[in-house]
Amino acid sequence: MNGETLILLAIFVPVLGSFLLPLFGKVSESVRNIMAVLMILTSMLCSFGLAAKLMGGENIAVGYSQVLSMGYFYADKLAVFMALVSSIVGAVIVFYSTGYISHYENRNEYYFMVVLFLGSMMGIIFSRNLITLYLFWEITAIACWRLIGFFREKDHVLKADKAFLITVFGALMMLIGFLDIYGTAGSFDLGVLSHSHISNTAVALILFGILSKSATLPLHTWLPDAGVAPSPVTALLHAAVLVKIGVYVYARLFVATFQLDDMWHIIVPVIAGASALVSAGAAMIETDMKRIIAYSTISQIGFIFLGLAIGNEIGLAGGLLYILMHGMAKAGLFLCAGVIEQQTHTKDITKMGGLIKKLPITAVAFIVCAFSVMGIPPLGGFFAKFMVINGAVTSPHLWVAFVFLFGGVMTIVYLLRLFVLIFMGKPRVNYEVKEGSFSMVSSVATLAVLSLLGGIFINYPADFVYATVQQLMGVLK
Repeated sequence: MNGETLILLAIFVPVLGSFLLPLFGKVSESVRNIMAVLMILTSMLCSFGLAAKLMGGENIAVGYSQVLSMGYFYADKLAVFMALVSSIVGAVIVFYSTGYISHYENRNEYYFMVVLFLGSMMGIIFSRNLITLYLFWEITAIACWRLIGFFREKDHVLKADKAFLITVFGALMMLIGFLDIYGTAGSFDLGVLSHSHISNTAVALILFGILSKSATLPLHTWLPDAGVAPSPVTALLHAAVLVKIGVYVYARLFVATFQLDDMWHIIVPVIAGASALVSAGAAMIETDMKRIIAYSTISQIGFIFLGLAIGNEIGLAGGLLYILMHGMAKAGLFLCAGVIEQQTHTKDITKMGGLIKKLPITAVAFIVCAFSVMGIPPLGGFFAKFMVINGAVTSPHLWVAFVFLFGGVMTIVYLLRLFVLIFMGKPRVNYEVKEGSFSMVSSVATLAVLSLLGGIFINYPADFVYATVQQLMGVLK
């Protein structure tokens, strides 16, 4: 199968197929669930196919000027790397959903929105045109709005509206930045715009949109509130897709495409460092399980931005590698939280304790994923964080290394506190709990195993990441 077909299938099988899922659900819920998983697996398999082609030296583009005169899709190593991260974790989350969501209402809408969301992420990843990127960006906002307010309670809907308004306003600012670029360069095509210098106004507007979507200080408050959504949704928001959209677009635009003034190489790390430390501090005092993990996500996204903003090869490689490692581990933590919440009917960690005896698989998966986020060897998160610190030490931004180390210590403290209060000691309330369904338990176990194998066999993802970085830095064309 040629590369052009693989790109189109990766995007449009889930985007268009999602509209069929409610119809499948009317016929058979099992058929609907299987089709939802298969659609995401299609994107994953297409991404692996594209990775094989690119490592063989092939560049792939899809023109559609007959339909839209604004550009085409394109696959390079950065796009394929992000597609693999999103589709692998997304497939596990959708499979987990078949057990988690089975007894709630609005299941047809749930699968429709989740698969549309993941397909739109593929559209963002493979877009080589700013307007196409913006359109898919906004589709993800609509899907997230519906998913965050899934339970339809008044408070949940208000929090969904908050997330929608912040991210859509940020997207509007980003669109204005894109129009500013068009007014200067006369094109929305990233290939035409490559290595061009854009105005500081355009950078500020686009960065505003990126920070709003990636929940970075001071535009972060919607993400902890999104914890009211079902746990598979929060896993998607925090780990695999939504907040990583901002990181990906930052890498695509401000690393791979445009040249920025030197001041942005100071402003971005300062914002990222502040976001990482402030959110880590919030995680240390919070008592809501999902909000703690959410603040952790904001903190770790700050670390990823720090890695990308350093600008040298090892820092970029560490930042990209941590997208993968954090995606798997943080999805695992949220899916474990879903098991715990369904069994205990609470998110308050002060009312838990002693659950390791009743949820042993979930407990082991939780601590393995937590160790990866902490950066404990030999898990994958350790190598990514080590690379970012190494990149900071060998760059002019030595202070980034100290921020990263201090934030890393805070990460260990609040995640250990979370594990101890949930799983260790004596139960504070006499819960009648048991492990979740097969799909839920196997999903959390899979992500824990992937987090471990990602560290043991680090050379495989690291090789692809270094090839991506060499492309970004112009070593490979």
